[in-house]
Amino acid sequence: MIVFDMDSNLIDAETIDEFARAAGIIGKVEEITKREICENLDFEQTLAEWVRIIRELSLETIPYAVHKIHTIQVAVKYIPHFKSRGYKDAMISGRFEISAMEACKALKNNFVVTNELLVEDGWLKGKYVGSVTQSNPKGAFEELTLFSRVRPERGVVAGEGANDAHIFERAVFAIAFNLKYIIREYVAVVIIEKISKPLSLFLNLFLILIL
Repeated sequence: MIVFDMDSNLIDAETIDEFARAAGIIGKVEEITKREICENLDFEQTLAEWVRIIRELSLETIPYAVHKIHTIQVAVKYIPHFKSRGYKDAMISGRFEISAMEACKALKNNFVVTNELLVEDGWLKGKYVGSVTQSNPKGAFEELTLFSRVRPERGVVAGEGANDAHIFERAVFAIAFNLKYIIREYVAVVIIEKISKPLSLFLNLFLILIL
């Protein structure tokens, strides 16, 4: 099984930023992101603050935001190749089902595990439900591999953030794109490129090393 993070890995954007732009509050989200870096907030804290801020987003606006998020086209090309070689593919993301399912349609992912934004009276409620957090992405990963009858140690994982580190520890092979320094010790390969290039470079490397 090969497991991808979503933002900046399978899609060429950060989901929360696109939602915030649609709501006209990108500055507020960027401020929370800066605090995450400077004050070392954990992912759960940051996610809760992001979700609380974007409660100003209406359901009518969400499709506009989602449609501005595009998959990285080389993923569309290579994921079927992985499948043809016997790999199952999956997306595990701490972001949101409403955007992940759009990416899933384009990529035809076998499995998607993500969080869900709660809605009330046509507006986001400022809350979410889901198990994909910094403290428990490994649990989601292991449940997914168990369901798929694949040992966790046979998984290949691609991601870039601190919340991917727990999964990196379990996978047989871990690859990071434009990584945060905190996870360097967990990965086998680091790719630092502009967003238009990393997945293509990774996939070619992956084909050499794994397939």
